[in-house]
Amino acid sequence: MALPLADKVAIVTGGSRGLGEDMAIALAKAGAKVAIIYTSEKSTAPAESIVSQINSLEINASSATPSALAIRADLCDPSSFPKIVSQSITLSKTSNINIIVNNAAVQIGLPIGDITPKEFTDTYTLNILAPMLLMKAALPHLAPRSRIINMSSVGGRSGFAGLSLYCSSKAALEGLTRSWAGELGGNGTTVNAIACGPIQTDMLDSIPERIKGRQKEDTPVEQRFGEKREVSDVVVWLAGEGSSWVTGQTINVSGGWTMY
Repeated sequence: MALPLADKVAIVTGGSRGLGEDMAIALAKAGAKVAIIYTSEKSTAPAESIVSQINSLEINASSATPSALAIRADLCDPSSFPKIVSQSITLSKTSNINIIVNNAAVQIGLPIGDITPKEFTDTYTLNILAPMLLMKAALPHLAPRSRIINMSSVGGRSGFAGLSLYCSSKAALEGLTRSWAGELGGNGTTVNAIACGPIQTDMLDSIPERIKGRQKEDTPVEQRFGEKREVSDVVVWLAGEGSSWVTGQTINVSGGWTMY
């Protein structure tokens, strides 16, 4: 059976754990070659473990060349992005990049009166500037009919007390999504965002219990939190040809907690 993403090269930021890990493996199972971007030293072993897992998949086991690699890079350092791209394209026979998943993000929960310029800058540097700089560095290698997937949140359109930095940064990411879709669509490239509801990952632990409880109760689908695979399945669909007429959209993956 033909793999839908065979020979495609995907970059997944924040790919060493949680939702990023699941998306990286799901893309690989669909045939993509995956560059997993991570930042901290403590994530080196998990990232390398994911690479080994991908390279050991039945579809990759007989290949003489790797189907995944881990790249440690500080996404808050502008000089990191040319390195990310130059290493990622080694996975491609044509030096192309086909899929970018902007997943890395920071979530700082503070009331307005406690926010400092540093916390504002830290949030927007990783959540907004980093995706833009990665896109800029990747553009010379971005193949026609590429797929850009920005990981947003239901917080981008919902007002959560104490999470104004995170929520506003996700709203900004959705704005970038629409503008990039208008700019890059001429060769068939699509740009979309996924607005996740609460998903069972480490990041969920940082959400105040009162917010989580209310979200769970108000979710039409089984009054539960989402599972990582339920997001990864949408990522794989957006990365493939079946989504070729979908661009500039924010797709709500929240079990109906919010409905766009």
